[in-house]
Amino acid sequence: MIEILYVEDDRKLGTIVSNSLVSKGYRVRLCTDGAQAWKSFQLNKPDIVVLDIMMPQIDGFTLAKKIRDFDTVTPLLFLSARVDTDDVLHGFDLGGNDYLKKPFDINELIARISALVKMCKKFNPPEIIRMGKYEFNPIKQLLSYNYKHIHLSYRESEILKRFYERRNSVVPRNEIIFEFWGNTAITEGRSLDVFVSRLRKYLKEDPEIQIVNVRHVGYQLKIN
Repeated sequence: MIEILYVEDDRKLGTIVSNSLVSKGYRVRLCTDGAQAWKSFQLNKPDIVVLDIMMPQIDGFTLAKKIRDFDTVTPLLFLSARVDTDDVLHGFDLGGNDYLKKPFDINELIARISALVKMCKKFNPPEIIRMGKYEFNPIKQLLSYNYKHIHLSYRESEILKRFYERRNSVVPRNEIIFEFWGNTAITEGRSLDVFVSRLRKYLKEDPEIQIVNVRHVGYQLKIN
């Protein structure tokens, strides 16, 4: 049975959503503030964390960072009325796997939870990946070159890992967006562009490595 740590300071909404998830066969731990959720996570790691952003004591962004410093694998799904591009990007930068706008449909939430749990169980990368002159550690989210180290965000690390798994092949843009964001909204497309731009900057020291745009299709990580 999939166990969800659900963090929502609105008790009424939290109870309604929790009961709906339980009726669908999930086990749910409801916490109403970030401090309580952090203690709960440390005591018993769930299969997925579903969290609001605006919360007392520890907000959702701070909680996500604390979790990612402790655990890089458990999927994080933000539920929030804050959907400005900067907020969405910040959530992904901190290690969020998905970002769903309030109000939401419970069936969509369930679909995203199921997809995230399956995705995170599917991929089990090696500890060290050698890419040209770089070494990439997806567990520690570390990219190294000539004794210099770049600490990647969780989202940057996950996207680079997918590119490497499909290296020298074209990865469709919509496939990446659906896998990481669960839909093909324009906002998520812009978010992907930002992350790809950052990865190109990090990899610029080795001219044998390129992330190439394939017009109207997607991206290709080329390693010569």
